[in-house]
Amino acid sequence: QLQLVESGGGLVQPGGSLRLSCAASRFTLNYSAIGWFRQAPGKEREGVSCISSSGGVTNYAETVKGRFTISRDNARNTVYLQMFVLEPEDTAVYYCAPVITLQPMCATSNTFNAWGQGTLVTVSS
Repeated sequence: QLQLVESGGGLVQPGGSLRLSCAASRFTLNYSAIGWFRQAPGKEREGVSCISSSGGVTNYAETVKGRFTISRDNARNTVYLQMFVLEPEDTAVYYCAPVITLQPMCATSNTFNAWGQGTLVTVSS
């Protein structure tokens, strides 16, 4: 299975910004739709945003719409999640993964189990 590596997390104050990166070291991302997911303490993992293989189709959870932007640079084999106006409720470990559907919300296949270590985003003053 395609295994991805997330980076870019950190501690940021409310209202701040971060850019997360999702890269694959041994495989190309170029033919895969990719999604960002997050898991907050004590909560289930949820879909945040996803992007088609060409970058032409994107989708966002309502909670991040207008604040987060997903993009990809296939030449760099990387997918990004630019996060603006961060809120304490955005605190979570963020993961990326290949998705099989972008609508109505990003979803991995039922057999996908190659989650990476994720990158921790903490929004706190």
